[in-house]
Amino acid sequence: MTWTPADIPDLSGRTAVITGGNGGLGLVCAHELARAGAHVVIAARDQDKARTAEQQVRARNADASLEVVPLDLGSLASVRQAADDVLAAHDRVDLLLNNAGLMAMPERRTADGFEMQFGVDHLGHFAFTAHLLPALLAAPAARVVTITSIARFAGSPVDPADPHLRRRYRPWRAYAQAKWANYHFGLGLQQRFERAGVAARSLIAHPGLSNTDLQARTVREGGGGWLGAVSEVMAKRSGMPAAEGARPQLRAATDPGARGGELYGPRWGSNGAAVRRPVLRRWDLQRRIDQLWEVSARETGVALDVG
Repeated sequence: MTWTPADIPDLSGRTAVITGGNGGLGLVCAHELARAGAHVVIAARDQDKARTAEQQVRARNADASLEVVPLDLGSLASVRQAADDVLAAHDRVDLLLNNAGLMAMPERRTADGFEMQFGVDHLGHFAFTAHLLPALLAAPAARVVTITSIARFAGSPVDPADPHLRRRYRPWRAYAQAKWANYHFGLGLQQRFERAGVAARSLIAHPGLSNTDLQARTVREGGGGWLGAVSEVMAKRSGMPAAEGARPQLRAATDPGARGGELYGPRWGSNGAAVRRPVLRRWDLQRRIDQLWEVSARETGVALDVG
């Protein structure tokens, strides 16, 4: 049978943190997790948009339990402050959805000098997850779901010698690298959970081709070239609505049968029901994971040490 949000079990007493929960796929997740009884923390940069999102969730569910935390993934100081805010209010975090991201933007730098897409899509989430580890490990069986993309196949994994693509920046190359980083991060985190013998689990999801503001924002900000314009048209004409595109990450986060290290996505790659997809284990997979961990710790100055 096709999995839908109606299959989400009762989440009363659980705390869920969603990065970018103020729009697109993240807002859908906020709606559905709150409907299932979870206390939802919307962690987002645009606070006006976050407050609007909070109002929208409450309009659909008057009993929703919500809070908003400022989070700019392009600033390690903001990432640390956001994690501190969450930890001050919650002894445990049961669900962490590393959902926020940018796509094919013109070359820019974060507050810490990182290439913007790698910095926001991966390094910010790496540091945020590391800072939230005490609360994740305090939960009976926490899940961390990191969002990747099939666009990762259009590029190469992170090059330790040039992770910020200073010598060869291209918008789509940078996006593909960031999505490879999300993929390898999700698998590497599961390895570390297993080695430490903890109950927490790490999973990966991708939304296929979903019609959200992601493509339109790329075009508005002058990124992606002709391919950016094509992707926006394709998303509008044949992309899944956000309510369907969010299902893979919702299933990864809540399906009792989901296991650590699994990947969830649309059945047909770009479209379709949310199903478990195969994890392609290339011959150099472990080397890529280990390299990413070394680069991430070096660049952020944060050690994600589960043990």
